[in-house]
Amino acid sequence: MTETQTKTSSPEFRAAAGAIDGLRDDLLRHVFAYRPLPPLSPDGRVVRRLPEGLRKAVVWTPHALVLFAAFLVMMAGFSEWEYRFLMGVVPAIPVAMTLIRPVAAFWASMVATVFCGILGSDGLWGPSAFMAQVVVLVVVAARTRPRAAAWMWLLTLFFGMLLEGGELSMTAPVVTLSAFALLVVAVVQIRRDAEREVTVQRTVTAVERDRRTLLEERTTIARELHDVVAHHMSVVAIQAEAAPYRVENPPPELEQAFVTIRENAVAALTELRRVLGVVRAEDYEAPDAPQPTLAALDGLLDNVRETGLETEKVITGAVRELPQGVELSAYRIVQEALSNSLRHAPGASARVELGYVLGGLGLRVVNGPARGLVKPSPGAGHGITGMRERVAMLNGEMTAGTTADGGYEVAVFLPVPLSEQPERPESRDTAEGNADTVVIDRDGRA
Repeated sequence: MTETQTKTSSPEFRAAAGAIDGLRDDLLRHVFAYRPLPPLSPDGRVVRRLPEGLRKAVVWTPHALVLFAAFLVMMAGFSEWEYRFLMGVVPAIPVAMTLIRPVAAFWASMVATVFCGILGSDGLWGPSAFMAQVVVLVVVAARTRPRAAAWMWLLTLFFGMLLEGGELSMTAPVVTLSAFALLVVAVVQIRRDAEREVTVQRTVTAVERDRRTLLEERTTIARELHDVVAHHMSVVAIQAEAAPYRVENPPPELEQAFVTIRENAVAALTELRRVLGVVRAEDYEAPDAPQPTLAALDGLLDNVRETGLETEKVITGAVRELPQGVELSAYRIVQEALSNSLRHAPGASARVELGYVLGGLGLRVVNGPARGLVKPSPGAGHGITGMRERVAMLNGEMTAGTTADGGYEVAVFLPVPLSEQPERPESRDTAEGNADTVVIDRDGRA
């Protein structure tokens, strides 16, 4: 049936077609599918209270009950005087089959009923066939779903009416008893599904509650950061701007130093507001300003050089444009290394080496030991951790540690698959000589 026919047909026809599809899905497709009955969960409300040794045996209780039912069916068949072995074994086989092939067991039970009706002396539903059909219906319904149970009950009813020529004298006890049994099974299944749904909803609610609590904590932290850090950075920027006017005829070097301080304070405030915006709300949209790349590395090194840190930059290989993630991570690693060098190795010199190779980008940042009277500042250790996270995100490699002269070195390789490398090189720097660069925390701390 095409999609156009489905749309133009009547609601009754669509309901009937859906019912036929349900019958096909439940009892006709994958009839011989292997579906072994799993044991009970050892963490069940009853099983988990039992001793360890008894618990291992109790989990197989459903299997034992089914096999015991098959034994009772076989004993009921042995009450027949003629063909007693066949009358007992044939209907017991479908009952045992429910443990591994439930749908096939239902159809086998129908065949066994016809077989016992032909050979037996009690008509269509002899004792063994009667018991077998009811047990199979209950077990298969418990292992499938209520819709399949309804289909099996209806097929049993039509099957009995067909073999009895439209009467229900012998089929009525079977369908009546099985109807009550299937109703109980359906109620248990519906309740179990409802409990499972409630458990899922409670889990989702708990996750949402934890998420909301986390967002509230992040908002509180963001507010505190803004109140503390932004205030002091604003004061630094204002004082740096006003300082040259407080001194008569200040030297140009001093004016330039205050200008640099103010620019760095304003840039830090801008970056702080952007980061705090991300922390405050999940749906925060970052501004469309371009992210820094290695093309902006010279500006970073010039900025660091104005603070008194001697830097040197060396580039090897053919400079080319790399994927944005690699460029940004390399820039941030250099930036963090310079910050660590200023903080933990004051007075030292730094060297940044960039190596463009076929498989990616090599980056080496090394600084010497601290010199002078300024004492190194302590760190929280987040700088190196952040670098490692960036490198791991790109499946790169990183080593960090002290050098022989007491300095610190960070070596990073960021792989770039050939499929992601642009064909056209970017003329940005040459390997010949730019004297700028990088340094890293001598203590391995941020």
